[in-house]
Amino acid sequence: MSDTKQKGGLGKIVVIVATIALVFVVANQFGLIDKLKDVEGLQAWFQRLGLIGYIAYILLYILIAIFMLPASAITIVAGITFGSVVGGLLALVGATIGGTIAFLIAKYVARDTIVNKFGNNPIFKKIEKGVAENGTSFLILTRLVPVFPYNIQNYAYGVTSMKVVTFAIVSFITMAPGAFIYAYMAGEIVTNGFSGKLLIQFAVAGLILFAVSLIPKYIAKKKGINIKS
Repeated sequence: MSDTKQKGGLGKIVVIVATIALVFVVANQFGLIDKLKDVEGLQAWFQRLGLIGYIAYILLYILIAIFMLPASAITIVAGITFGSVVGGLLALVGATIGGTIAFLIAKYVARDTIVNKFGNNPIFKKIEKGVAENGTSFLILTRLVPVFPYNIQNYAYGVTSMKVVTFAIVSFITMAPGAFIYAYMAGEIVTNGFSGKLLIQFAVAGLILFAVSLIPKYIAKKKGINIKS
């Protein structure tokens, strides 16, 4: 039985490694790796693709979520490339789908590997304990107040008892303010440049994010939930 489990775990690891290698080979073949380093080039590339660019962007965000790459930059690219509203929506959809896929990988594909490698990580322990004690409330709090990195949360919640539908819906709703504000600010810079009006808009956006962050902190204090990393 032990040998069978080991072979099964090894097979999953081989599949994951092979998938990662294939993704990077394809990305390199199409010049995607170089494009990621060139924001202006990336913007022009997406615009040339037209409607297909929307799908390409979402797929790119999904890969970023799966491979735990920094997500904030690609959210800003959405605002620059597609505009404030469309860019914010695309970033939100990409972040939700990518996060959900990472969640599913942790829950059903590579659970043992992830637990063995990150099980003692303080963030994983904190999230596991938070979900056990507070359920969905803990996900809401940690999404609204990003005390834990987005990419780590996706995998950490996957090894808990949380259901995928709950994770996806809550993530979509709670990540919306950040996605639209980041895309909006980026879109405004490209469209109107830096100005006094823009600085005021930035200040308002900052106040909105600050106000949103106070809500879960208040709820956490009332319920006695500790969300600090």
